[in-house]
Amino acid sequence: MYPDETSRSARLFRRARASIPGALSRNSVYFPPYPVYAAKARDCRITDVDGNERIDFVNNMTAIIAGHSHPAVVQAVQDQAARMMGMAMPTEIEIELAELMCRRVPGVEQIRFANSGTEGVQWAIRAARGYRNRSKIARAEGAYHGAIDCMETSQLQQNPDTWGPAARPATTLNNRGIPPSVRNDVITIPFNDVQATKAILEENADDLAAVIVDPLTGMMAYAQASTEYLQMLRDFADATGVVLIYDEVMSFRVGYSGAQGWAGILPDLASFGKVMGGGLPIGGVGGRKRFMEVFDRDSGNYQVPHSGTYNANPMSMAAGHAALTVMTRDRFDHIAQLGDRLRTGFRDVLATLGVPGCVQGAGSMTFVRFGHDGPIDNYRDMVELPNDMQTAFDLHYYLLNHGIQSVEAIVWILNQTMTEKEIDFAIEQVAAGLKSVRSKARATA
Repeated sequence: MYPDETSRSARLFRRARASIPGALSRNSVYFPPYPVYAAKARDCRITDVDGNERIDFVNNMTAIIAGHSHPAVVQAVQDQAARMMGMAMPTEIEIELAELMCRRVPGVEQIRFANSGTEGVQWAIRAARGYRNRSKIARAEGAYHGAIDCMETSQLQQNPDTWGPAARPATTLNNRGIPPSVRNDVITIPFNDVQATKAILEENADDLAAVIVDPLTGMMAYAQASTEYLQMLRDFADATGVVLIYDEVMSFRVGYSGAQGWAGILPDLASFGKVMGGGLPIGGVGGRKRFMEVFDRDSGNYQVPHSGTYNANPMSMAAGHAALTVMTRDRFDHIAQLGDRLRTGFRDVLATLGVPGCVQGAGSMTFVRFGHDGPIDNYRDMVELPNDMQTAFDLHYYLLNHGIQSVEAIVWILNQTMTEKEIDFAIEQVAAGLKSVRSKARATA
């Protein structure tokens, strides 16, 4: 049973504290009193170091989509490792993955690779700045765009007194590691507020290099950017020359052609990562050729040097190409249908049990929020509407002991090896877990 201070996971956590600050290199995988340590994974199941098997609804924070250790991906990685794992030379597999991305994503005519989604965003921003010869970036309040100084603003746990009006959000700093000077180059806009955002952008048009937006915002309960909002951004970019960037690091998994294919409104540039690497580290920036030419030393528009020891490393290129090849249109349709089944099932559970909460998302990504009914459409909804985190935490512990690995019972991510059996099991366990949590709450009241 979790927690168990005599378990191997608990002992490993205590051991790690001596050599790793906080015992972990990823804060996102921690939950008290200690995280569960993984031993192996296959398809949609993970076995921890204590021998407990669970269905994995985390999938490495959306990065796994073909399934854990998918045979095609494993074979591609093994074959590549036997040939070469890294060298200061380009490889053919880099071209093959680039060609695959250009075929599938409607707004990508060219792409360059890096090592993480954060780097993908960083290079998209740098490309826009190089193209426009301006430094300011507009970003939506509450959206997460990686661990870049200028993007570590106006999100996470902030003091509401510093936010400013909803229609004119201030640019705030996420933590003390971010220099105050970044606020000089960041314009914060309200997500999904068409008129307020348009007014802010028009006032700053002469100084802006780019606007960056995530069409499906993971940090805002997978709130979707409305068609009207995206079209306004597209029209503004066309009228002013400001570069429109989509952050598709996470939302690329929403469909076969990514978020831009799903939304139907194309950006100028887009950042990628996660599923594009098939489980190995990867990042990238892609877009229209005239914007990507800032990286091309042989073009007349070369502005931005782009290098990195592990950029386009053949291991990630091989894994990514294999995983995306597995993910045909039918496979994306399959997990989207499973996502719909999961969301419908969770909503039915909440309604049947009379538990306040909302369930939203798209494709293979689902978010559950306890404490209030109705959709979450923007950052202020996320932080100002009732949020019953205690129920989420208690349910998470129940699920750990009943065969389910999730992100604290809040975020649910699917991979294509799942079937209706796994989805229905999750729905059943959430129903049983909520009944157990409520029963214990009444007993201690």
